[in-house]
Amino acid sequence: MINNAGITQDARLVKMTEQQFDAVIDVNLKGVFNCTQIVIPHMLEAQRGSIVNASSVVGLYGNFGQTNYSASKFGVIGFTKTWAREFGQKGIRVNAVCPGFIATEMVKAMPENILQGIEQRSWMARLGTPEEIANVYLFLASDESSYINGVTIEASGGISL
Repeated sequence: MINNAGITQDARLVKMTEQQFDAVIDVNLKGVFNCTQIVIPHMLEAQRGSIVNASSVVGLYGNFGQTNYSASKFGVIGFTKTWAREFGQKGIRVNAVCPGFIATEMVKAMPENILQGIEQRSWMARLGTPEEIANVYLFLASDESSYINGVTIEASGGISL
């Protein structure tokens, strides 16, 4: 199971509406809860499975103007740690990926000066590609990572260094 849906509705706290907050929490956090709750009985019956949750580097260190998004991605890490404990002995692994800024439509829509600043903060001096992040997901979902449970992997080009 790959929990990868996510939206943003950015605003500083003093300008964020309750609707903006709720929309992001509903998709990014409650969506992960709902989808996992549907899938987990099947994994328990099979006594095996792998759940990979999409968090974000913003879920590790926060970001200006992203109260709702940061909270949702911090929450996904909490789900990951909790479910790894709940289901590890049942043969089900739960891990999270924290991508940095990846060249997706959502990120490309950001103002050019912001994108340039992000690239300058990355030790690799570029945005990541969707394929690079997909490879992390593929590894965590595969049997190649059969002894990895409850981890959060940052794939950000070193932006948080």
